[in-house]
This record gives sequence, C-alpha cells and structure tokens, in this order.
Amino acid sequence: MTKRFKTGYRIGVIILAVITAMLLGAVILWAIGADVFKTYLVILTEPLKNKIGVTEVLLRMVPLTIIALGITVAYRSGIINIGAEGQMAIGILTTTALALAFPNLPSGVLIPFAILAGAIGGAAWGFIPGFLKAKLEVSELLSTVMLNYIAAQLYTFFLRGPMLDPAELTMGSGTPQSMRLTRNLDLTRFIKGTRIHSGLFIALALAVIIFFLLWKTSYGYKMRAAGASERAARYGGINVPKYLIIAMMISGAFAGIAGSIEIAGVHRRAIEGVTSGYGFSGIVVALFGGLHPAGIVPAAFFFGLLIYGADMTQRLVGVPANMVQVLQGIIILVIVATKMILANPYLMQRVETKWNSVFGKSDSTKEVQV
Repeated sequence: MTKRFKTGYRIGVIILAVITAMLLGAVILWAIGADVFKTYLVILTEPLKNKIGVTEVLLRMVPLTIIALGITVAYRSGIINIGAEGQMAIGILTTTALALAFPNLPSGVLIPFAILAGAIGGAAWGFIPGFLKAKLEVSELLSTVMLNYIAAQLYTFFLRGPMLDPAELTMGSGTPQSMRLTRNLDLTRFIKGTRIHSGLFIALALAVIIFFLLWKTSYGYKMRAAGASERAARYGGINVPKYLIIAMMISGAFAGIAGSIEIAGVHRRAIEGVTSGYGFSGIVVALFGGLHPAGIVPAAFFFGLLIYGADMTQRLVGVPANMVQVLQGIIILVIVATKMILANPYLMQRVETKWNSVFGKSDSTKEVQV
C-alpha cells in the first residue's frame, strides 16, 4: 500500500464525512420546514460580513480553544473528560472569590493570579475523577457527569448567597450574579467598538504550550503512551495512574482558565449561565480538530462561527438557535464513524484492491495500446 494512496484515502474519507454531515443537517432543517440553503448561507457567511461579526466569532473561539486543548490532554492520556462544564464553573468561582477579596491589586498582579486561581479550581475539580479512575477504576464518564451537576449546584448556591451582588437585594433584576468585578481584572479589548479581548492571545499561546508538552517533552510522551496502550506503558515502566491524574488535572485547569478569561474579558462578573455549554462544545472541537493544537485552533473558529451564526438564524430565517446543538450532535456521530473507518486497515486494503481492479486495468490497457 503506497503512501500516496493512504493520503488520498484519508482525504477522501474526510471529504465524504463533511458532505455526509451537511446532508444530514439539511434533512433535519428540511424536516422542520426551514430553507436549507438560506440557513447554511446565514450560518457560514453572515457573521463574516463585518468587523463585529468576525470578532464575535473570535470571542467564542477563545473558550472553545482552551477547553478543547484540555480535553486533548486527557483524551491522549487515555481518559475522557466530560466534566469541563463543571470545571469551568469552579474556575469562575475561584477567580471571582480572588477578585472580590483583593480588588485593589494592580492589573499586572491581579490578572495572572486570577487566572491561576481559575486553573487551581478547575484542576482540583479534575483531580477527583482522575483519582477515582486511576486508583479505584471508577468510570470517568460517570464521575465527570455527576461532578458537573454538583458544580452547577455549588455555582448557583454561591451566586444566590455569599457572592450575590448587594444591588440584587434592592433592585432585584432576577438574575443571580456577583457584583461587577474590579476593573483591574478587565482584559484589554484591542479592537475599538468590539468585545474581542487579549484572551485570544492567551488561547493561542496555550495551544503552543500544549503542542510542546505533548510532543516535545518526556512527560507528554509518557501521557500519550499511557493513552495509546496502558499495558505496554506499564511494561515500559510508566506510572500510568500518576499520568492519568496529571492529565485530568491539566484538563480541568484549562477549563478553569477558560472560565477565568470569559469573565475577565467578556462578562466582568460571575453570572448564571456564563458557561454557555462551552464545556460540551469543547469536546466536539477537540475531536473535530483531530486532538491536536494545529487542528483545534481552526476547529474552534469554525464552531465559533456555527454558534454565532446559529444565533443569527433565529432572527434572519426563523430557525431556532438551538439547532446548532443538533448540528453538533450530527458532527460528533460523523467524527466517530470517520475515526472508526480510518482506524480500520482491512477496509483501507479492500478499497485499494477495488480501486486497482477498476483503475489499474484501465491504466495497463492504455500502456498496451501505446
């Protein structure tokens, strides 16, 4: 089997997967009575027509990128993190607590410490399922999902109690939220008239860091080895439980950082619903990006486009904004199927045999005629 055929086969499967996802999405849009072409046109082009739209897509790309990077570390290490939503919420709480406790710290001190606090909060929440998996063989799928519910309840408790904005008691807007955090925590908005902030550069820097961690260090090699084959890693002297816990803590820390940056750059306070489902969308971005930083960054931009474009469809074509969740579900199914196809060497060999039987004879015939 030639390298050229393998490359062509992979590209062909990926193109077919994209077309399949688009067609399945079209069927669902048609079933609800939507204009399929116009809906796709709005989602994929409308946000890119002006500066505001592009920066709003980039704004959503920031938390998606950071969370997907954390998911990648966990997945490459052999543990699936479905708890990023809860880890993000805990990161927001720890960041908010620090900002409320030390509002007079200068920006140069407060911002890095606030992000660090978010990372510690997320890492602590990620440590729990990592420890349970490594030491007690508890399924991380179960533990992370359950911890999401616990984190959501803790988040609601603090926003309705200890961290409740005092103005809520007198004005009562009905939205559980903290008071407006000190301006020393605000991330710089670098394009006038938009909300895009310096967290974008932090996200890109973290992508570079994760690349070097996983592919250029011995720690990254050991984590990937543990994820590729636990038995072989143990035989090679790698402490698999240790690296499972470390990977899960890194994954949780990144979700916590995403929460810190989201409130420091966008909302400027802890508010109910601030996670916006980023913890779950980040899983899709990680898979769509091939569990590699080089793929995650453009994948995060694409899903940022989907999320913002879906918000516009409700206004412009009357399609519910939550249709993007349906599209995400379709994409997950297609990605899983695509990975199974690409990982099957026997299917690739059968396709090559069929290809040669159809086109090989044609080539040999031409050679005889010449």
